[in-house]
Amino acid sequence: MKQTLVKQTLANPTLVKQNLYEWFAASVAEFPDRTALETGTERLTYRELHDAAERIAARLLTATGGVPRRVGLLAERGVVAYAGYLAVQLLGGTVVPLNPAFPAARHAAIVTAGGLDLVLAEPVGGEADGEAGAPELPVPVLTLAHPPTAADGYEPPPRGQAGPEDIAYVLFTSGSTGAPKGVPIRHGNVGAYLEHVVARYELGPGSRLSQTFDLTFDLSVFDMFAAWGSGATLVVPTRRDLLAPVRWAAEAELTHWFSVPSMVSFARRMRALRPGSLPALRWSLFCGEPLTLQQAEAWAAAAPLSTLENLYGPTELTISCAEFRLPREIAQWPRPANGTVPIGELYPGLEHLLLDPEGCPAEEGELVVRGPQRFPGYLDPLNDAGRFLLHDAATGTSVPYSGEGPLTPEHWYRTGDRVARRDGRLVHLGRTDQQVKVRGYRIELGEIEALLRARPGVRDAVVLAVPDPRAGLSLEAVCTGPDLRPELIMSDLRSRLPEYMMPRRIAVLDELPLNTNGKIDRQAAAAMIADRRD
Repeated sequence: MKQTLVKQTLANPTLVKQNLYEWFAASVAEFPDRTALETGTERLTYRELHDAAERIAARLLTATGGVPRRVGLLAERGVVAYAGYLAVQLLGGTVVPLNPAFPAARHAAIVTAGGLDLVLAEPVGGEADGEAGAPELPVPVLTLAHPPTAADGYEPPPRGQAGPEDIAYVLFTSGSTGAPKGVPIRHGNVGAYLEHVVARYELGPGSRLSQTFDLTFDLSVFDMFAAWGSGATLVVPTRRDLLAPVRWAAEAELTHWFSVPSMVSFARRMRALRPGSLPALRWSLFCGEPLTLQQAEAWAAAAPLSTLENLYGPTELTISCAEFRLPREIAQWPRPANGTVPIGELYPGLEHLLLDPEGCPAEEGELVVRGPQRFPGYLDPLNDAGRFLLHDAATGTSVPYSGEGPLTPEHWYRTGDRVARRDGRLVHLGRTDQQVKVRGYRIELGEIEALLRARPGVRDAVVLAVPDPRAGLSLEAVCTGPDLRPELIMSDLRSRLPEYMMPRRIAVLDELPLNTNGKIDRQAAAAMIADRRD
């Protein structure tokens, strides 16, 4: 009975893939005995990973008494996390990843904002399943230390019928109002993305892909489903492995590397990026923050047989949406004035414009994009206002979306990124707002500022992204108010924010400097705290 049901679920891998699970299921049918996942000491074939996902899906059905709509996933990058991710997709539900390193208050905020039905979690502080090890959250929690085994007994769950318009996952990014902002991504968005990247990076059986990203980072979706959608192997490092990423990549015999550029800087500081140290790599991909020419040159020397690409894309445009392939010969590399590798061109099927501050097309301006990878709008529609626009090609004018009326495929998403066309290529010049990236994580400075201003006694606050020779950028906060104690404010922030959003220090001033328009002068504030450090 079991084998018959499995065969029905995995039949005909040549059918058009309507959802994320069908990308995986096609590989299960075609490559059942190939290795799908390596994590720690565990190795799972495609058949074994499918079976683990199916058993967890059965447990999810039992725990909720029906098919859950949205499921939080609170687990380290092990078999429970990956099989759990697939289990939710198998049922046709939506995955909402939660990072175990983040504070409990942030998890609770996401559970509420996301309208989750259930959280699948690894037990806290122990190996046993059950309520005793469940984290405290405002929804039911199913804890699993490991996937159920065949001996546990279960009925194979029915396959969900998610289609291209249904939501595959929701990621929560930093929000300017002080609360996390939900970004839902449709199955059709991811399908359009995978159709492009699987072929471009020559993925298939024998390919071995790195998984350096946490599951709350949208780039992790490339690692998982570009691998599982092609019969390749996903290779997951331990936390210790990431302290020596080059050695791990070489020992794991990776063929495809994907990380934020700051990983290159870390490897250089550790004196680990020696020429020729990554001979097996065929493809090296970087995304999440600007890739400098110095970083690219160091990596190219370490992986001389690898093709190196710089990728770009906000979460709202599904993982990445632009690419630039560096020539093999370093002498042929373009060298923009800002010292970063171009982001190149948009993926096939995507349209883009560069708009000046008046909303007119220009050679330099805000990048706006539409097409099959554009998300349908934020989980909270109140966040949509001002983030989209309609552009009239005949008049060359743009009208920002006010939040009234439906979003349509004609609406362009405003990335907030300042981009220029230089020598026929797109070059990223920075942000048009106060959003920054630290270690590849996108941060709205306003979210941290809102939390600071909520503290008793704080009159006003600004958070600044300042150059850091070790980390690229780091955060520093400035507050005004009577009798403020920075150490107490820092302690409060740690209970509410993940580590990457924590300011390095907090300075207390009598007043914040203002510019001639009466607005806070951030540059002057940065100079004042720099003077204090000196």
